[in-house]
Amino acid sequence: MIGRGLEFLARHAVLMMAAGVFLGLASPDLAQRLAPLVRPAVFVILVLALLRVDWGAMLTAARPGPTALILLWLAAGAPLLVLAVVEALALPEALKTGLVLGAATSPVISSAALAILLGLDGPLAIVPSLLATLLVPLYLPPLALWLFGLELEVGMLGLMARLGALAGGGLLVAYLLQRLITPARLLAQARRIDGVNVIVLLLFAVAIMDGVTATLLERPGLVLLYVAAAFLANAGLQAVGTLLFAWMGRARALTCGLMSGNRNLALLLAATVDQAGFEVTLFFVVAQLPIYILPALLRPLYRRLLGRGSPAQGS
Repeated sequence: MIGRGLEFLARHAVLMMAAGVFLGLASPDLAQRLAPLVRPAVFVILVLALLRVDWGAMLTAARPGPTALILLWLAAGAPLLVLAVVEALALPEALKTGLVLGAATSPVISSAALAILLGLDGPLAIVPSLLATLLVPLYLPPLALWLFGLELEVGMLGLMARLGALAGGGLLVAYLLQRLITPARLLAQARRIDGVNVIVLLLFAVAIMDGVTATLLERPGLVLLYVAAAFLANAGLQAVGTLLFAWMGRARALTCGLMSGNRNLALLLAATVDQAGFEVTLFFVVAQLPIYILPALLRPLYRRLLGRGSPAQGS
């Protein structure tokens, strides 16, 4: 019974993710109770994603040239583009900081699974997403605090340490679990693991909404501005990323666009939740909305663009 329930959740992951956000907004008391779970939930999501990785197969299938170009765009090109745009706009400084940091962090760790659910090229997303996640403690703090001149109370070394603990700790726990559980058993339980992941994502989606409903009622203009900026940034980076990698074929280009827009703001939120300042944290929270909602809205568009062929086919 439990197993079938988990498999059901895995099959309807995209809709469940969107529902979690609205549940958190509609139930502020529940969001407040679950708020302490934000950091543990991010850690568990990382572990569950890394647990499914076949490192040998991943390294064998990786194409160094395209992977390096995708990483360069994700880590440097996208945040530089966003920095240039926000500097030309009259936006609150906290929003500018959130937008640039959001564009600089790694893609969501579930990029490959999300790409498969949307009919895109899941294998292409695996290596850049994982490498960016493991490297983000090294490149994001100096990039943000030195090159871009952004300021956070946590400081560069503190941010590196927090990101490193989350990403490195998740990798270590996943590696130990892989040593204890046979690959055959992991494969056999894949859908149930995905179901557990959906439950954790739901808890996270509700928990991060703590305080957002009250802020929406007190300062609706501010929240709506941040929500609009989050959706525009996500969709804009998806569009630019898709165009930049159009030479790889339609499905692969759309996958690069998906990684470009859907960034792991949860990792930043968990690392800076008590140090980033209220408005920067608010942006990290509302920026989850397009990550959770856009896949459900864009799925028909992806299907139309790709036709009914193989997810990995070119244009």
